[in-house]
Amino acid sequence: MPELPEVETTRRGITPSLQGQAIAKVIIRNSKLRWPIPGNLPQLLNGLVIQEIRRRAKYLLLDCGTGTLIIHLGMSGSLRIFPLPAARKVELPHAHDHFDLILQNETVLRLRDPRRFGAVLWHAGDASLHPLLVNLGPEPLTPGFNAVDLYERTRDRSASIKQTLMNQQIVVGVGNIYANEALFTAGIHPKTASGRISKVRLERLVQAVKQTLQQAIEAGGSSLRDFVNSDGMPGYFQQQYWVYGREGQPCKKCGSIIKQIKQNQRSSYYCPACQH
Repeated sequence: MPELPEVETTRRGITPSLQGQAIAKVIIRNSKLRWPIPGNLPQLLNGLVIQEIRRRAKYLLLDCGTGTLIIHLGMSGSLRIFPLPAARKVELPHAHDHFDLILQNETVLRLRDPRRFGAVLWHAGDASLHPLLVNLGPEPLTPGFNAVDLYERTRDRSASIKQTLMNQQIVVGVGNIYANEALFTAGIHPKTASGRISKVRLERLVQAVKQTLQQAIEAGGSSLRDFVNSDGMPGYFQQQYWVYGREGQPCKKCGSIIKQIKQNQRSSYYCPACQH
């Protein structure tokens, strides 16, 4: 599913075309996403100006002044930008194109979501108070995510460090792919109990998370199944993976065979020699 680097790549891709533009029309083809798209969105959004586009965790926030359009890409979603003539003549809607935002400059923002686990929601007022956002932890690429705070949050915690990194109340946006990669970079086994990891090792982990996410953003994210950016191009970070999806292959650092285990029904990949 799209994780923080993919969502941030999308945000950067759509911002030049959307920011400062007025909304002319909303088309809802299928409202039955993870949460139903509000039926009154066409009336709510008509004429509003998109003042800013932010990201919070894996959510895109289109600030329209009086409220915020909240978009989540779910398991398989992507957002594409088209000039309106191209959207009419070349990019006719496909079966999984559920939502169009048409701007007065004849630009179309289109949500494609084959598995329909995404979301398009409206929140009047401060978006940070929305129920989906209000309890989220710190952003991993900000000073708010640091070893001191992580050490305090993990004392007496028996959950594995892999589970902890994917806990959105501890730190947001670090999904399965990037948790695996960051743990390899930090040299920490994914099953290690969070409460047993020293502050020094957590400092290495925090830096590894930041480094991994930043490198992934620079590579345009990862494209393993459906993800493409706003121009329809895939990401390339999967070409840099150290462990994710490489079970049975030699470690790029030491030559040991990469192993795979299941944690909370998610696959974890690690090098038995480099991670302990």
